[in-house]
Parts: sequence; structure tokens; C-alpha cells
Amino acid sequence: MNRQYSSLAFCYDRLNAHVGYDRWVGYILDRFREAGIPSGALVLDLACGTGSIALPLSERGYDVIALDASPEMLDCGRKKPGGDRILWLCQDMRSFELYGTVAAVVCCLDSINYITGRQGLRRCFSLVHNYLDPGGLFLFDVNSPYKFRTVYGEQQYVIDAPGVCCCWRNHFDPKAGLCDFELSIFAEEADGHYRRYEELQRERCWSRPVLTDALTAAGFELLSVAGDFDMTPPTDTSERFFFVCRSV
Repeated sequence: MNRQYSSLAFCYDRLNAHVGYDRWVGYILDRFREAGIPSGALVLDLACGTGSIALPLSERGYDVIALDASPEMLDCGRKKPGGDRILWLCQDMRSFELYGTVAAVVCCLDSINYITGRQGLRRCFSLVHNYLDPGGLFLFDVNSPYKFRTVYGEQQYVIDAPGVCCCWRNHFDPKAGLCDFELSIFAEEADGHYRRYEELQRERCWSRPVLTDALTAAGFELLSVAGDFDMTPPTDTSERFFFVCRSV
């Protein structure tokens, strides 16, 4: 198995064409407006992937730093239109360094779930707090326990896109709180043949109390937790929790 997103990077956008990035960006911009973070402010996109959030934020006038641990994902983002307006940094979100503080940090699409240890979670939150302006905003989301149990569980999925197919097998251990994703990727080569790539990913199912305690310990004020983009309260069947936090 390859390290996370080393094989998946080149076909990630094709396999995730169904993701409503416009909704994510709209949600972020609404929170920025509520917090008084103006266009032109410096924003960090933590675990930015191929830049599907960072690039639209840059297009809307924000000065964006995009940080990810995968050089392959960063290379895909850097090559997209507008990629030259963004500072791309290849760093781990549990041990990153910036040149100064930022007005806001966003971490989208359950990237926090990829931190699987409590020490790493505390380090990440502490660093985010360290590099935020006083009163700065931290927005992130996680997959909910309901999603780990019912959507992931022991399920298998196949995702098809032009020139690529991904077979996705899950194993969720509720006692350990860990979910392993075994990915088999079949990608079309220039000669029409398909090449197979293997990748293993792992996510931690974080409970809301554990996340809240880690945020408080890092110096954050938790402003809200929502179950959807419209800021409705989470329910027992919410698949994702959206956290809005402020540096204090």
C-alpha cells in the first residue's frame, strides 16, 4: 500500500467531482462575514488537498496559504488556474510552521479525522491557535459517529469517473474508533491499458466532547457546532459536524 494520497492525487478531482465545493466555500464566506474577516485577509487552508477550497477563496480576494502533507496533491493544486496566487506549503498539520499569524484557518472535508492520536490532535489545535490573530476564526468539520457506523462500517463502494475507477473497502472498529479504507484505483494509461494502484487510509472517529476539550485546552472559544451548512443543530443522524471556533 502507498502512503496516503500519493497514488490518489492525480485522479482525486475526477473521483470527487460530485462534491459540492461551492457549498463549502459559501459556508466559509458566510462565517467570515459574520466574524468581520474582510476580503484581502490572510487565510490558511489546512490540509488543502488539490486546492478546491483554497483557489475559490483566492478568487474572492483572500490572501491564501495552502498547506498539505502530500506533495502530489499540492502539485495538482499548484498547476490549476490561479495556483500562482497561492503560497503552497508541504507540511504536516500536526507540526507546521508559518511566517506569521493569519486571520482565519479552515480545515475542510473531514481532514481532522485523519489525525488518529490525541497528542497529534492537541498539537494541531495548539498550532492553529498559535498562528491565529487574536479573535481569529477556526473552521473545521469531522465525520460523525453515525457516519462511521452506518455509511462507512464494513461497506464497499465503487466510484467511477472518466478514465478511472476506485474500489473502496471499509473496516470500522468501533472499540478502537478507527476506520481503515482500502483503495484499489484503476487508472487508464496513454495506451488505453489500465494500471492498478493500492492505497490505505485511516480515520479516527472523534467524539464532540473530546474535540471540545482539545479546543478549550488550546485556547479556543467554541462558538457553534452545526449538523449542516445551514447551521442547523446536529442530530443523531447528522453525517458531519461543523465547528466554528474563535481564538481567545
